[in-house]
Amino acid sequence: MELLIKGAHLIDGHHTFNKDVYIKDGKIEEIGENLDYECSWIDADGLSLLPAFVDIHAHFRDPGYLYKEDLMTGGMAALKGGYTFVNLMGNTDPVCSDMKTIQYVRDKAKKLDLAEVHQCASITDEFDGETISHLDNLDENVRMITDDGKGVASSLTMYKAMEKAREKGIILMAHAEEMELTEIDYRLSENLETSRDIQLAEHTGARLHLTHVSTKEAIDEIRRAKERGSHNITCDVTPHHIALWDNNYRVNPPIRKEADVQALIQAIKDGTVDAIGTDHAPHTEEDKKNGSPGISGLETAFQICHTHLVKAGHLNMVQLVKVMSENPARILGLNKGRLEKGFEGDVILVDLDGEAEIDPNRFVSKGKNTPFSGMTVYGEILMTIRQGNIKYMSKSCGEDRLYDNR
Repeated sequence: MELLIKGAHLIDGHHTFNKDVYIKDGKIEEIGENLDYECSWIDADGLSLLPAFVDIHAHFRDPGYLYKEDLMTGGMAALKGGYTFVNLMGNTDPVCSDMKTIQYVRDKAKKLDLAEVHQCASITDEFDGETISHLDNLDENVRMITDDGKGVASSLTMYKAMEKAREKGIILMAHAEEMELTEIDYRLSENLETSRDIQLAEHTGARLHLTHVSTKEAIDEIRRAKERGSHNITCDVTPHHIALWDNNYRVNPPIRKEADVQALIQAIKDGTVDAIGTDHAPHTEEDKKNGSPGISGLETAFQICHTHLVKAGHLNMVQLVKVMSENPARILGLNKGRLEKGFEGDVILVDLDGEAEIDPNRFVSKGKNTPFSGMTVYGEILMTIRQGNIKYMSKSCGEDRLYDNR
């Protein structure tokens, strides 16, 4: 498969420039001026070309909760949102604690051939909070383990899990929540477990990724750890935790205060935050009414971040692309996220000035749960390309941009 993209304004995590991009056999083969190949090509004049996004944290609910989401609808939502790779949490039914369940997800996703997926395994067997013997049976396809949705209460269990993760060369993603304290003070709950997990990671040398960080105190702990030279520690924040405050929409961790939002934004600017992860968590309307926490976020993440970070003057596009594409790809060990020769040909065409009103009824995800309904946002994903193949094209893009020189 060959594809030539002409006339776009290229933006990655290092620079911006105007060049053509030629993709061959799934990878970027050449970036230059006035390129000419006998292949399909796209007229991208007036548009921006970005490396496709990598979501370090998402829930597709497959297997077990297909009425909320499945690998097909989740994959389509990812592509519409500009994501060609998603890292899936293991809180399915059955829980992803064994290679049979993980292989089911891998095989189904490969057959669908939408967004590429990595399926995390659980830290503890069936999320029991204690048993980690199943980790010995994980193969090289597992890059990350997590009990996302709950914190691992036992410090000894977490210590042993980090030791095992270090031995196997995999990342441990921590949902920092001291659950015995959550009902008393959720802020204290996140802050205490963040501090504990950092200290355990520093002691064991395990690669620790702290996900959906939401408080000023937690991000300060992470910053201090990095300043001490703890390069084995990374973290992400979500679009909803940087765009909302003093809001009662049910998410876990909850929406915080304006001071927390400002602290998270500053942490993105100074490099403390490595990535933005959607925490895409689709639910039915009934489940949300019954208190299920989460936001259907893949289709709105870029627009929310572009509007509230770039348009608001906090970041430039280079900084935003770095935390949405390059950094999460680097953390997960992927050859994605940069516009350079040899990297995978996963790119998106974007109209950065495109204005839209968020309408959950137009989501392709089964989950229509969002606090952003009716919000005006900027930045439209017009086309998502994975390994040189067009996987998504918006109705407003128009096929008049596609040509064939063969």
